[in-house]
Amino acid sequence: MNNVKTLDTVALVLVIIGGLNWGLVGLLSFNLVEALLGAGLLAQTVYTLVGLSAVYLAVSVNKIGKR
Repeated sequence: MNNVKTLDTVALVLVIIGGLNWGLVGLLSFNLVEALLGAGLLAQTVYTLVGLSAVYLAVSVNKIGKR
């Protein structure tokens, strides 16, 4: 049960990071992830993890809300 809460927390943090990054891109045309990590494989990995986290949270939002 603790592992699920940890996964929920990690997914939430990643989605928040992704949302803040998109906000910066939209408002200031500044991509913080690429500024910190470069435009290579590491940034692509972060984007992939953010996307997977969003899918995980979208699918499990009802279960998380009941806990």
